[in-house]
Amino acid sequence: MADAAIIFDVDGVLLELTAAEEELFFQPFARRCDASHLSRDWNSYHTRNDEDIVAEIVDREELPDADRKNIKDEYLKLLEAQLCAATLRPTPVAGAETLLNALSERAVLGIATANFREAARLRLVQAKLWDFVSDHACGAEGGGHKSEILGRTLARINLPKSRIIYIGDNVNDVEAGLKHQIHFIGFSTDPQRRHILHLAGAHRLSADHDQTARLIKTVLSA
Repeated sequence: MADAAIIFDVDGVLLELTAAEEELFFQPFARRCDASHLSRDWNSYHTRNDEDIVAEIVDREELPDADRKNIKDEYLKLLEAQLCAATLRPTPVAGAETLLNALSERAVLGIATANFREAARLRLVQAKLWDFVSDHACGAEGGGHKSEILGRTLARINLPKSRIIYIGDNVNDVEAGLKHQIHFIGFSTDPQRRHILHLAGAHRLSADHDQTARLIKTVLSA
């Protein structure tokens, strides 16, 4: 039985987030308001969470409350259609599949993502990564800071905090790991972003998934 758990953020850690995928999120807004002026900077929203971002835009644009669900449903249908048509092609982060494959033999794996869970599932299925993390996968549903999403994933895993590692690429991820007092690895191929993660409190940093594997081994062997 696995005696450790590794939880991943999705975008920037398992999958690259492309500009085309970002724009698709805003497409359902386009027939309801001027979507061109909506910020594409996820950090500019009050809470970096797809559910909360939709709600914030609906309120700001004075759209009907029903549009919160309608916009989500339309976005997921668009995403599924474009993935099926290969108009969108999710790109795994280099080394992600190898890392997940190696870890799956000795650890419980899961995700804590601010994306809608179904959006994450669709993209990870296409990239052939979903089966590794599907048993413990939580997304934006329920809203809240990344710490709340991570908390929902942790509630599914019956292991001591000393045996759990969270891997993320955003300051919100660092804050979530610290709040739950679990091990955290800040991942990014961008040196500047790793520096930002370090300033936010990430003491373990990885620039590629070979390094991620070494850090995981070090943490779990301690």
